[in-house]
Amino acid sequence: MIGNHIVVKLGGTIILLFLIVLLPIGFVIDRIFSGFYYNEVRSQNEQLSAQYANALATTINPNVLTMIEMMANFSQIKLFITDDTGKVIAKTEIPDITQGEYVPEEEILDLKDGAKIEKVYADSSGQRFLVSGTPIVTDQGVLGGVFVMSSLEGIDLSLQKVRNMLLLAGIGAFFLALGVTYILSKKLSDPLIQMEKAARKIAKGDLETRVELASTDEIGSLAKAINDLAFDLQRYRDSRKEFFANISHELRTPITYVEGYAKVLIDKLYHSEEEKEQYLEIIHEESIRLSRMIGDLFDLSKIDEGKITLHLEWVDITEVVEGAIQKTKMKAKEKGLNIQSSVQDKLPLLHCDGNRMTQIFINLLDNAIRYSNNGDICIEMWKEDERLKIGVKDSGIGIPEKELLYIFDRFYRVEKSRSRQFGGTGLGLAIVKDLVELQGGTIQVSSIYGKGSYFELTFPLSAGSNTWEDEI
Repeated sequence: MIGNHIVVKLGGTIILLFLIVLLPIGFVIDRIFSGFYYNEVRSQNEQLSAQYANALATTINPNVLTMIEMMANFSQIKLFITDDTGKVIAKTEIPDITQGEYVPEEEILDLKDGAKIEKVYADSSGQRFLVSGTPIVTDQGVLGGVFVMSSLEGIDLSLQKVRNMLLLAGIGAFFLALGVTYILSKKLSDPLIQMEKAARKIAKGDLETRVELASTDEIGSLAKAINDLAFDLQRYRDSRKEFFANISHELRTPITYVEGYAKVLIDKLYHSEEEKEQYLEIIHEESIRLSRMIGDLFDLSKIDEGKITLHLEWVDITEVVEGAIQKTKMKAKEKGLNIQSSVQDKLPLLHCDGNRMTQIFINLLDNAIRYSNNGDICIEMWKEDERLKIGVKDSGIGIPEKELLYIFDRFYRVEKSRSRQFGGTGLGLAIVKDLVELQGGTIQVSSIYGKGSYFELTFPLSAGSNTWEDEI
């Protein structure tokens, strides 16, 4: 529906705000002009009536009434004069007011009290007049009053012209605001519509879609967020595809070995007991490899579901590291690598899950062994500012700087073109990061491409941390 379009909603909101501001302003301007015109006429009437009343109060000439009537007629001033009883004793040409009639009693009472009279009078033809009355005050008291009348028709015409001008100005301002609002709404909504179309394309799988916006405001930030989302989804999809290809290859290889050599043993196609033992050893190694891959996948699944259980206890982390080194030493020796350790004396115990810590170090050492062909692998541990730090350094192929941000992502592997050569599923470092953070630690990596990598783990030491000597 048209009403659901953001241009209509945004434009309608702006126009509504414009009208909310414009209408009160128009009303105030109208009141200002109305008050100005009425005040001018009122002031003029009061001044004239006061002058005539003063003249009558201070002049003893019996012809003064006739003179005032002549002057008023000559000046086209409408007025009438009453005595102290309210009887009209003099007047100019005023419709519906005759000489000898009486004004209302309440007006006479007001005049006798010395108060001025102000009222609006309408004749039989509907013409309206503003009437200002001033009492004639002498030493003997109030002798009557002088009433000056001014037609409101001129005021009404002037106000009508002003109102017409205001109306025209308001209509012009409204259409101008409408045009500006449309342009502004389009300018604000077009990027949103563009992002909506891009989001729909991304949802349909076109992850190469990008939003091209140069602004640096919130809309630009939203566009950048959509582009980052598309990039991350694309990278995730590519990594997932690669993962499925790798995991199928990695699973197929040990299964093929196990199936093939089991068939050889079943059919007794070996020539000696030594050859039989060799085939059994291969089956055993491949079953361990298969079990490890399945374990990695199982661990990730439990981490995602928040169902992984940590058995926290006070652990001598030195023993954990030494145990991990012993379990990976043979694999390192096969590649001509040497694993060394450097441990600060009297390190405090760490409150952690010993088995998960062993898993962390084995994964880090396996990763170092996989991507190193010569040199040493070093593990160092030390205490720094109530924190336990552990560093793992290798002399492998290193990690390109642009890939450091993604090294802990699941399924991500450096040197994709050589991934078959190095093996692995790209899950080890992701599991390491999750397990480290679950135990309150952090992990960082630095690397020089072609020279090696350095992983640094940091764990906070609790206030109750102690050493083995304290335990004894």
